[in-house]
Amino acid sequence: MGALELNTSGDHQERVTLFADVLLPVPITNLFTYRVPFELNEFIDVGYRVIVQFGKRKIITGIVAKIHENPPVVYQAKYIIDLLDDQPIMNTYQLDLYEWLAGYYMTTMGEVLNVGMPSGLKLSSESKIQINPEFDFEQSIIGFSNQEQLILDVLERDRVITYGEAAQILQIKSYLKIIKSLIAKEAILIFEEVKEKFTPKKETYYRLTHHWLQKEYLEELMIELEKRPKQMDVLLAYLQEVPVFKNKELNIGGILKKDLKDKGISESSLKTLEKNLVFEHFTKVIPRFSIPEHDNGFTLKLTEQQKIVKTEILKSLEEKQTVLLHGITGSGKTEIYIDLIHDVLEQGEQVLYLLPEIALTTQIVTRLQKVFADRMGVYHSKYSDNERVEVWKGLMSGKFPLIIGVRSSVFLPFDNLGLVIVDEEHEFSYKQYDPAPRYHARDVAQVLARIHHAKVLMGTATPSFESFYLAQEGKYGFVSLNERYGEAKLPKIIYADLTKERKQKIIKGDITSVLAEKIGNALGKNEQVIIFQNRRGYAPYISCEECAWIPKCNSCAVSLTFHMYYNQLRCHYCGHHERLPVTCPACGSTKLNTVGFGTEKLEEDLKLMFPEARIQRMDLDTTRRKFSYQKIINDFEQGAIDILVGTQMVSKGLDFDNVTLVGVFDVDRMLHFPDFRSFERTYQLAVQVSGRSGRNEKPGEVVIQTTNLKQPILHYITRQNFLEYYNHEILERHKYKYPPFYRLIRITLKHRESGIIHKASENLANKIKIHINKNLVLGPHEPMISKIRNFYLMEILIKIHRTNTDLAKVKAKLIEAANLLKQDNAFRQVFVVFDVDPY
Repeated sequence: MGALELNTSGDHQERVTLFADVLLPVPITNLFTYRVPFELNEFIDVGYRVIVQFGKRKIITGIVAKIHENPPVVYQAKYIIDLLDDQPIMNTYQLDLYEWLAGYYMTTMGEVLNVGMPSGLKLSSESKIQINPEFDFEQSIIGFSNQEQLILDVLERDRVITYGEAAQILQIKSYLKIIKSLIAKEAILIFEEVKEKFTPKKETYYRLTHHWLQKEYLEELMIELEKRPKQMDVLLAYLQEVPVFKNKELNIGGILKKDLKDKGISESSLKTLEKNLVFEHFTKVIPRFSIPEHDNGFTLKLTEQQKIVKTEILKSLEEKQTVLLHGITGSGKTEIYIDLIHDVLEQGEQVLYLLPEIALTTQIVTRLQKVFADRMGVYHSKYSDNERVEVWKGLMSGKFPLIIGVRSSVFLPFDNLGLVIVDEEHEFSYKQYDPAPRYHARDVAQVLARIHHAKVLMGTATPSFESFYLAQEGKYGFVSLNERYGEAKLPKIIYADLTKERKQKIIKGDITSVLAEKIGNALGKNEQVIIFQNRRGYAPYISCEECAWIPKCNSCAVSLTFHMYYNQLRCHYCGHHERLPVTCPACGSTKLNTVGFGTEKLEEDLKLMFPEARIQRMDLDTTRRKFSYQKIINDFEQGAIDILVGTQMVSKGLDFDNVTLVGVFDVDRMLHFPDFRSFERTYQLAVQVSGRSGRNEKPGEVVIQTTNLKQPILHYITRQNFLEYYNHEILERHKYKYPPFYRLIRITLKHRESGIIHKASENLANKIKIHINKNLVLGPHEPMISKIRNFYLMEILIKIHRTNTDLAKVKAKLIEAANLLKQDNAFRQVFVVFDVDPY
């Protein structure tokens, strides 16, 4: 791309003026055009990171999306300040995907980039400059220019300054060259105040200098060091681990400084030997991930049924890009995935294995490491920015041809993708809600595969209605696996009648006698139990017994949830928290009672009922640290936990041989949630969490607590017959114009004043109804939570027929209506957010 010079006639050469369209991580509709400095012409290309000025003072990292020779018409192009890379860090496949995401999800490519690229690959004007702690200011100031000294003087006084402040101090356009010079002289360090900037992880090693590798010289040295026993100890400790007498080549690798110190040597003696040129130190860049060795003892052997299913999948993939694998819980879908991954990697192609939850990656990663060892990279939000950059670069270099990760993995720089596996494809965790782009990773995976001419395999025991419908219509291939792996059988479903037990007063707290008895039996046989309650915290809220006062969040229209461990009331929407009051602020009463229950209260009740049992909770509150999931899952797997209480993260794909009982709470609340998918999601959650029980030869049981045993969905859960349930529910979807027959776009309006937001939403709805049938425009209406972080909310829901509508044209009309709304001064400060496929 972009040659530096053009040959004209003879030896005369003319330099070409190049321009670069740069993708910036800011919410603007268009790419911004910059002029390429002549000295960068032969180096710059699509996919490189560049440092550019955006606005008057902001310095940000952008990605080159196009090189051309056409200057912008409506503004004068600024120069690119610098080129950050010696090779591209993004490819054209990614840029094509980003463009599709921006168009389909009604956002900007800048917002896609902001989410897609790890923070460790970004530079912003909020980057900070400080003195290098190892820089000797008094002795090293010689050889620095006046401008460099000026920066150093300010840093000595103020300790830290920003890029913007450096520009003001120097008062020159090329101030970044001064900063780069100071970095090269190791006088300053650049760091992000909030976010990490990628730096390779390094470790210090020591080795003998080349002179002492000659045997006679080394013997002379040992005689000399007999008078210095501590230095002799250092040398002997080194020679013990690195026997250079036998093989001089071993000295090249040296010994890790930490390993040398662990031998009890004197660090000051080591420094003396280094000063006397006996030893030298060097650094090695090491991965932040432990690289497991291939488990040679592990062999994957598919059952006859799994072999048949694999053959059917491959046959179907010959005709279709996407295949839906409907396999009941515990049927061994993962083994089929592993076998397919192995085949694709052997062909020299890449594989993306998508999972809905970080918790699920822990167990799957352990299983896959036995097979693929260091060929596999793991990518999710619990990893630091530096770790995610290492995976990004590892994929580009070919080190990690297999990526296992959550939804953000779709943004990685694949260049030879052969297969995408979407495990638990029904999971709504694949949907991102904030910030934009509000994408669904399952759907993005389809486009990603199409761009790469790759194949997609989606697997689940409880398919989403959209995927199953497309399979029924012949758009996807479809394969079933209806037998559990080995000798395992589906668990027995038992319903506990909450209404009956409350009348008879035999319920203990929120735990029915039926469930309590089953837990006792399981513990008595040294078997494990999972308790599922899809609500964290101790209680949804507290209430005053005298005046019915309920504490609410000042910034959001929700009650505060009580968390006993912290003795706090917390808002799960904005993060506000406050101490639990001793008396009611309204009437002064001390009778403050908890209402309802969450995982924290269940954990407490179970500890009182079963004091000998080892009980652990797994929810957002207990898994905030990086390795929290891994520790809890490993402890449960190794039998160090008897009862695991958790939210939906315990319902997905986890595999524990000794779990024979699952208890399900609050199924009624899930059923009556105001959402057209509430029945679908209740069925999925109930079947999935039930599937954690009885996954080995031991029979499993599931106890579901409910107030209404006559609810029709319970019949479908008992039979675990998805097709029967689907055929019943799909008629309702068609009748009321919901997916999979209609697409949905939710428009949310936000403003700090309630009156303005109501007027704005009415105004926007009227504008939309000019272009769209008013019967397909629902609202405006207040959402269930009508105020979050001091912003009042209103919603409009648009229904769009899946096959008979120009979707792009409808989106364009919606954006046009929103832009017209904001032209009115009264509504200029109203935020309008589009969410395509919101549920």
